[in-house]
Amino acid sequence: MSAMELHGLDTETEVFFYEQDFYVLSNFSAFTVRRGSVTFQTAEHAYQWAKFVVVPGVKNDIRDTLYSVRSEIENASSAHDAFKIAGLNAGLCRHDWADARVGIMHNILGLKANQHEYVRRKLLATGDRTLIENSWRDDFWGWGPNRDGQNMLGKLWMQLRAELRGEGQEAGR
Repeated sequence: MSAMELHGLDTETEVFFYEQDFYVLSNFSAFTVRRGSVTFQTAEHAYQWAKFVVVPGVKNDIRDTLYSVRSEIENASSAHDAFKIAGLNAGLCRHDWADARVGIMHNILGLKANQHEYVRRKLLATGDRTLIENSWRDDFWGWGPNRDGQNMLGKLWMQLRAELRGEGQEAGR
């Protein structure tokens, strides 16, 4: 691979996808995701929406508030707005979110890849390079301000890439 084919911080062994050529892998990129009966504008919309689960037996006022938050997120004009709405309602987030979020994100990314050939092609075009969400703000999903974060989004994309190649189970299951 020549230096001419590399963008931003990309190297022959790493792809940084917060911006640049592989922005398609960002949850904020403009690719719809159909999850169940709902079609979301972006993967970020789907992820933020999933934080607010209406469980049987919840009080009517809380149930109505949860449905309202979900509707606001679903109809948010941008991924950034969906993120902000979820943040403003963090106190209503499902109690098991810390444990459930990685599995839910894996599902959403798999759906995104399965529903958009371009996303699949771009993901496979990363070859065997390490995928890194170049987010200086988020040290769980990205590599964070000190470049030593968990990079869970990059790890999930690499897992899905392996699955798409037939090296694991099918993507999006």
